[in-house]
Amino acid sequence: MVSLGFDPESWIRKGEEMGADYVDIRYQEHIYEIILLDNGVVRESTVSKSRGVGFRVFYKGFVGYASTNDLNEPSLKNTLEQALRIARALEGRSRPARVASRGVHRERVVSDYSIDPIDVDVSEKVDLLKAIHGTLREEKALSSVVLRYAFEKDRRVIASSRGDYVDFTRRMVGVGGVLVAQAEGSMERLSHGESRVAGWEFVKNFDWERLFRENAELVVGALKAKTLPPGKYDVVLDNEMVGLLIHEAFGHASEADIVMSGGSVLENRVGSVVASELVSIVDDGRVSGGVYLPYDDEGSPKVKVYLIEKGVFRGYLHNLETAGFFNASPTGNGRSMTYADNVLVRQTNIYLEPGDWDPYEIIQDTKRGVYLKGRGASGGQVNPATGSFTFTSGPSFIIEGGEVQGMVRGVMIAGNILETLLNVDAVGLDLEVKTSVFGGCGKGGQMVRVGDGGPHVRIRGVALGG
Repeated sequence: MVSLGFDPESWIRKGEEMGADYVDIRYQEHIYEIILLDNGVVRESTVSKSRGVGFRVFYKGFVGYASTNDLNEPSLKNTLEQALRIARALEGRSRPARVASRGVHRERVVSDYSIDPIDVDVSEKVDLLKAIHGTLREEKALSSVVLRYAFEKDRRVIASSRGDYVDFTRRMVGVGGVLVAQAEGSMERLSHGESRVAGWEFVKNFDWERLFRENAELVVGALKAKTLPPGKYDVVLDNEMVGLLIHEAFGHASEADIVMSGGSVLENRVGSVVASELVSIVDDGRVSGGVYLPYDDEGSPKVKVYLIEKGVFRGYLHNLETAGFFNASPTGNGRSMTYADNVLVRQTNIYLEPGDWDPYEIIQDTKRGVYLKGRGASGGQVNPATGSFTFTSGPSFIIEGGEVQGMVRGVMIAGNILETLLNVDAVGLDLEVKTSVFGGCGKGGQMVRVGDGGPHVRIRGVALGG
């Protein structure tokens, strides 16, 4: 194991000697590089670094957590004692928790990469962004082009009283941008990029100029596009739109801590039919294209979880505490933003499994409807307690007679997620999962990297508005 400058296992023993029933330690080293090119001018080029450690202790079922970025012995001792004081202070004042049992895991894992981006000179990264910007200058309708490059290296070490010692490092890299187009008093904005769990080789080999030319064509085309009349339509969702829908409208409702609090439409629905039999939804930390997460922040292996299997709801996403509460097995979904944050139940990569339809055949089989595209989609609102949602797609297209016709501006889709999933009648074979180094999923004041996706999907009778 690579040295941390202190021995986590000796501190676990000290915590147990102080009276803790269970101790786990989370250590993190984090590097984040960002370069921002604002209309051809470098506005930011920074590399931020941080590291620290957090102690979680269980005392008679009550949990205390404390963290520090000072790894000297006096600071570590004080932090461990503080966590234990918090746990003892909660005795009789909150509901005791139980850590679910599982096997012991000891492994060191590093995500795949060939060229470490931190070793690539910053001038090469700036030149890449300037080359993209130079290509986009040809499009006169673009009033603003903001481009970003980002790299993240995240190393986490988790050790526990049960004997776990997991040392995991992930590298992510990507390029993104925000394009704004204006003409005749009309303005459109499109934000989009591509990221991978990889090294500089991904950035070097990707055709960025083609991607951003496509983005420019979309945002400029949207300037002249019509607004869709409100109504109910048959819709075909592309890969990105499917991922957005199931992550936000379904995934959060499957997180067991939300279920425990009474805030999920999926409470007491295990074993019930909640979707078309064509629908199987999975959360998986190792799927190609998504964020790579072989272990969570409690040292539990991230297993492939079927949330829905052929229309039937199979169970929730768990960390160690919620698994103990529900008498279930941990699923490896205990995650935190940093070493200083508490562990919450979070998704990793959620996606709808592929079916057997060619995506072109889905469109050809749709007599009249709307082809909803996720590129440039903006946020919306979700209520996990009721399953209601609203989202806005990116520039999308009318389907007439089985053919893609004229563009319409960003379309709002609304409904109830369980009713919507029941109306799925075609699932494509073109599975695609994506992640982002620029953002992620927010919950409880924390943001973590996630992935989502699926194949093309058709849903009948969906409420849409311009």
